[in-house]
Amino acid sequence: MTDIDDKDRLILRELAHDGRISNLALAERVALSPSATLRRVQALEAAGVIRGYRAVMDAAKLGVGFVAYLAVGLKSHTKPEQMAFERAMAASAEVRECHNVTGSVEYLLRVEAADLPSYKRFHTDILGALPQVATITTYVVMGSPKDERG
Repeated sequence: MTDIDDKDRLILRELAHDGRISNLALAERVALSPSATLRRVQALEAAGVIRGYRAVMDAAKLGVGFVAYLAVGLKSHTKPEQMAFERAMAASAEVRECHNVTGSVEYLLRVEAADLPSYKRFHTDILGALPQVATITTYVVMGSPKDERG
C-alpha cells in the first residue's frame, strides 16, 4: 500500500476530473510547484495508484441509444461455469462492464446497444443462449444525473 496524503488525493481528484490537464495547471490547482507535482504524479503512476488514462466518449454520438444494467443469475456456481460465462461476456461488444457480485445474482453487467431491437438481439441471441444463464433482470437507464466513470 502506498502512503497517500491529502496533496496526493487532491492530485488524484483533479486528474480524475481532467486526465489531460497540463502539469503546470495541475500544480496551480493543488498549490505545489510544477516539479513537486510531476514527482508526485510519477510516484503515483509507479506505485500503480494511477493505472492509466482514458478518453471519455459521448455514447450518443457513437450510436449508442440504449444502456441497461443486467442482473444475471447462473444455473451452476462452479468455477468452470463462471469462467465460461466471463469469457462470453469478454467477447461481447455490447457488454461494457461485467462485475461478479454478492447477493441474489452472480453478475452485474453494463450493456450498451444502438437501440431496443439491438439490445433484444443481444439479450436473445447471445446472453439468453448461454447454457450457464438461469435468470436475467434488465434495468433500463433512463438518465444518468451523476456518472464519474473515467
